[in-house]
Amino acid sequence: MLRQSSAVLPIRADRPGLTEFTDKVREFVCESGIQEGLLTIFCRHTSASLVIQENAAPAARRDLEAYFERIAPEDGLYEHDDEGPDDMPAHLRSALTATQLSIPVQSGRPVLGTWQGVFLFEHRRATPEREIVLHLVGE
Repeated sequence: MLRQSSAVLPIRADRPGLTEFTDKVREFVCESGIQEGLLTIFCRHTSASLVIQENAAPAARRDLEAYFERIAPEDGLYEHDDEGPDDMPAHLRSALTATQLSIPVQSGRPVLGTWQGVFLFEHRRATPEREIVLHLVGE
């Protein structure tokens, strides 16, 4: 019989960029008691996003952050700047990544590769608390 479990995970990044929260995801899955299923992770914001990314080599994360700074710079060329000069670049970076991830769960654990981690990608300089919704369906 299928069961469901859900939670809202508050995360505040200490800086713009990638903040890993894989351990919190694993803890949620373990506490749910669900052994096989599908985990959905959803970011309830338009200026932050989610990525599954390299979690062993910090240089890979720094390069990714630098790349997004180059393709969506704070250069003042945007019409939308209601919350400051980082507002529209944050929306662009979020649109180019994802606000939802799906991860299979097997044997009571998220099925991630050896070097994969789950990250909040904070795109604002003033890093507000973000709400990440976790929802697991399975048996």
